[in-house]
Amino acid sequence: MSRPEPSPARPDERGAAGSLAGRDPRVPAQQLVAELVPPPRFAGVRFSSYVPAPDQPTQAEAVAAMSAFGESVLAGERGRGGGLAGLFKRRSAPQGPPGVYLDGGFGVGKTHLLSSLYHQVVTEGGRTAAYGTFVEYTNLVGALGFRQAVEALSPHDLVCIDEFELDDPGDTVLMSRLMRELVDAGARLAATSNTLPGALGEGRFAAQDFQREIQALAGQFAVQRVDGEDYRHRGLPAAPAPVDDAAVERAAARPGATLDDFADVLAHLARVHPSRYGAMVRDTAAVCLRGVSTVGDQMVGLRLVVLADRLYDRDVPVVASGVPFDEVFTEELLQGGYRKKYLRAVSRLSALARDGAALVG
Repeated sequence: MSRPEPSPARPDERGAAGSLAGRDPRVPAQQLVAELVPPPRFAGVRFSSYVPAPDQPTQAEAVAAMSAFGESVLAGERGRGGGLAGLFKRRSAPQGPPGVYLDGGFGVGKTHLLSSLYHQVVTEGGRTAAYGTFVEYTNLVGALGFRQAVEALSPHDLVCIDEFELDDPGDTVLMSRLMRELVDAGARLAATSNTLPGALGEGRFAAQDFQREIQALAGQFAVQRVDGEDYRHRGLPAAPAPVDDAAVERAAARPGATLDDFADVLAHLARVHPSRYGAMVRDTAAVCLRGVSTVGDQMVGLRLVVLADRLYDRDVPVVASGVPFDEVFTEELLQGGYRKKYLRAVSRLSALARDGAALVG
């Protein structure tokens, strides 16, 4: 499954092409399906390029477990043939749980391993797979409708779900039902998260009211723990110091860079569906932000988390003035039910800011 050539983001009447807040891309629903592949940052990774820490045995164990799972996918009946009958032919049932689930902290290489599994099955094994974040799959269902989403995903031998997180009861029921139908069609599942599957939803809604759905999700996976430090911060400060506005504007002079006030970007994110954030930052050389400030509103914060994920996926450096990124969310948000999402965003934005610091010397 190859990523289609993107069309450049077009400015709308709210701004110029060099402004992130001036981009309002339109993404056809079928393009959302075609783009379910590992992001550019992980296009070249393989199990062989993952270097387990010697003092963290679970990392080497995770490599072995994911590679073995990939071999089991490749060894299964392909379940494809001509016409609709072949398209929905049931594959042979796997031995044990139909999925594998990587549980671990930030920056231990879970996305690297999940992308390596995809490449083992697709690039090297010639099978088909879909790869996306949890948010991208829920957006896909919203764009296509549930039945069409099932039909689009069911023919794949493997469905990879990165950053698995349940934020509300509706998502719990939706993903439980989606994965149940995919497994019934013979697809195998692989997921990553910072939360064990049986504990998904804790702290965000009345998880006890949805235990049947949550346990149904947990029953789909064999869990593999991955321990270790966040590789983005090993031996590095948590976040680089912000630069001044003049330095931000100098960095924005680079071809393909954008220049915005942070407040304008936050306001614009509210007008653009999160499924289009990836298209919004596509082909961007750097994102330059003036006046980064601390965010205390939950909805604004969660939209910023999605933007941070899409920037990180695409290796887009960030140059910013204002507060450092380890202060971009209030303590209340960092201690709340979405804590792990915010901490992931801080980790990723800090890494991108370090890349941005190189642009300003």
